[in-house]
Order: sequence, then structure tokens, then C-alpha cells
Amino acid sequence: MSEAALIVAGAGLAGCEAAWQAAQRGISVRLIEMKPEKYTPAHRSPMYSELVCSNSLRAAAITNAVGLLKEEMRRIGSLIIEAADHTSVPAGGALAVDRDKFSAYITDKIKNHPNITTETAELTEIPDAPAIIATGPLTSDALAGKIAGLCGGGLHFYDAVAPIVDASSVDMDKAFFASRWGEGEGEYLNCPMQKDEYEAFYEALVSAETAQLHDFDTPDTDKDGRLKVFDGCMPIEEMARRGRDTIRFGPLKPVGISRPGTGERYYAVVQLRAENAEGTMYNIVGFQTHLTWPEQKRVFRMIPGLEDAEFLRYGVMHRNTFIDSPKLLDPTFRMRDREGLRFAGQMTGVEGYVESAMSGMVCGIESARELRGMEPFIFPRETMTGAMSAYISEGGVGSFQPMNANFALIPLDMTGWDKKKRHDKKARAEMRAESALAALEAVIGEIKK
Repeated sequence: MSEAALIVAGAGLAGCEAAWQAAQRGISVRLIEMKPEKYTPAHRSPMYSELVCSNSLRAAAITNAVGLLKEEMRRIGSLIIEAADHTSVPAGGALAVDRDKFSAYITDKIKNHPNITTETAELTEIPDAPAIIATGPLTSDALAGKIAGLCGGGLHFYDAVAPIVDASSVDMDKAFFASRWGEGEGEYLNCPMQKDEYEAFYEALVSAETAQLHDFDTPDTDKDGRLKVFDGCMPIEEMARRGRDTIRFGPLKPVGISRPGTGERYYAVVQLRAENAEGTMYNIVGFQTHLTWPEQKRVFRMIPGLEDAEFLRYGVMHRNTFIDSPKLLDPTFRMRDREGLRFAGQMTGVEGYVESAMSGMVCGIESARELRGMEPFIFPRETMTGAMSAYISEGGVGSFQPMNANFALIPLDMTGWDKKKRHDKKARAEMRAESALAALEAVIGEIKK
């Protein structure tokens, strides 16, 4: 085999997928992984694509966003999805795997590919050669420092983010659009609370169960003992524990907000802000949290108007090193100002096993095209792969935050959807899946080149 033309740093889900896709297209790949010479605080196994937390790759059905993403990847020839299918275990409607067999399957495939060489070493510099950096949310300090320098200091080491809900699942008989003091055009979606509703919500919030953080997820504190989290955001439950009215004078402040048409005012108001330009996703303002996901669903559905809310992303607080991708990356995950260098995995702001592998898949395909002198391929926007690639390169409204696959990333007008039926969740999901797979099949030949 000739000297490696592409360096892939990191043999996690994204790195292995990237190496595989490039190698399948005839590119010589040098895959560099620091295990077993050095481990992060999260890793234990010497095998590649180790699953650190859950063994579930989440929903299998294509009428679920991550299920659709898996099917797209399956049709393209994803190693990660192939491995998951071969090592699956019973999990109801989810695709879960035997984690040891899953990692062993991938490790064997990678090590026996004729176009891939593997090397055990810790990268401390960004390679000059064409490269894909896929070192994950626990990138070693030395390399993270170099990446931060390359990105102009734009690295976030911890995040505390608010939940995001599907706009179509909000009860608009209870919620209303308005801005404080009537300024602007009513950009905020407001969920009003009477005193008894607030009191019940408060009691549920302060007594709710918080998630148990791994040692490697525990955020640092500053010299005053305050948590160092992205944007300095305090979890809503911790703020509430400081006093019964603390959040009512903070994120739930009702001052200056009244219902249009009636002028009615409220004891507390929860505000939601658009997460994307299309207005299909809204985040709950000020609701950064590390409650468990079931508790978030239970407690936050006590908010009037959110009783049937569909959560596209739950709030999280954990270590998650990521770059400000919309300022730095194009839709092929390539650095805008550095030819041949791409980033893949959670470092780009994708959230989840499958999403990380997807970014590696795109990077591997695009790096191979670039090395062979081909034009970049931009995945159709109506596919989940294309929608997530667009989010990474364009971002939403406000500061960039990590994101799971979700249907709100795909504009409904791209699917031929009848907007009069927007509340029919099942039909909406079926239409999006059908449209996405049709768009993918129309270009699958070009993708596999």
C-alpha cells in the first residue's frame, strides 16, 4: 500500500466511520488512536468505537428522526450501522447492541481493511496532511489546546443547555406570542401560570431527581465554588432552590407581559424562543438543567401549554468539547479557511452516537472526493443527513448548541406537506421519512462514487 493520503485522528464512532468511508473509495488511510497507550477518564476498552454510556442507538423506526438517519446511513454503507445490525440485542423499538461485540466487529473490520493502517499514538499537533479530527468530547488537553488556537479560542468545554420542543406540539389555546412591554413583533412564545400552577410547578421542580454525572462529566468550579458551564448558565432547579420566588423574578418573570387582545396578566410566565429560522423548534428560555430526562418530561409538562410537548432535545449538563461550527465549517465539515482539514463527531456539535457516526461518514466521503479531485457533494436538505450537516454549518438562532437528529431540522415545505395537517404527528413523520429517502435514492449513485 502507498503512503497514507488521509490521516484520521481518533478511532471512536466518527473516526472509524470516516476511515471506512474513505478507504472504501480507494483512499489510503492512517488511523491514529491513543488507546491503549493512553485512556481518557471515560474509556476502558482497547477496542475501537467503545460505547461509553448507553448501549442503545435509540429508535429504529424511520418515522423517528434518528431512525431515519440510521436508514439513510444503512443505504449509504455505514460501517457503524452495519456493526449495530450484526450485534443487536432485543430492545423493543430501539436498536441496541452488545457493546463488546459491537466494538470487536468494528475493530476487526478496520484493522483488516487493505487501505487502512492503524497506529497507537497521542496526537499533540494538528496534522499538516489532509486530515479528519475525530477525537471526541474528551480530547486530550494538548490537542484541545491546538484546536482552540486554530479556532480562535472557540472551544466550549462544558455545556448546560435548555430543552427544545417541537413548536407544533405546543397548545396555542394556552400559549401566546408576545414580547415584554409589547416591543417588537411578539418573538417569544409565552406559557402563562396562575399562582396555584406556579406553586405546584415549583414544588415539583425543587424535588425532582437530578441526573447522576460521571466523574468525567462533573463540571469544574471557579474559586468561589460556582459551576463553570457554557454561557455561565445555572440549572433552573438550582436557581429555584435559592428561594420560592427566585425563578419568578428571573426566567419566569411576568413583568411587562400580557395576553394580546385581553390584556390579562399572570403570576409567572415561561418564555420560549425560536431555535431556528423556520420557527419549528423552540427552546425553553432559562431552563438549563441536569434533571433526569424522565423528570424533565414530567415536570416541564406541568407548564401550561406544554402538557403534550414533544421534546426534541432534553436539557443537559456535561463535558462536551465542541467548536463553534457555523463559523468554522462548511456543509462537508471542512474548515472554511483550511483546505483538507475536517472535523467529525461530537466536537462539531452533533449530539449522540448515530449523529457522531453520520458526521464521520460525511467527512470520509467528502475527503475521498477532495483527494480524487471531485467536486464536493452537498447532501439534500430534506434528508436527515443533509439537515444535520446544514445545522452544523449554518447554526440556528442565538448561540450555537449541540443538537440531536430531529424532524424540526427539515423544513416542512421541502416535503410537499399540507400545513393544515401540521398537528398530525404520525402523518408528518411519515411524509418527512418518505421525502428524505426518495431524495437520497435520487443521488445514491453519486454518494457511493
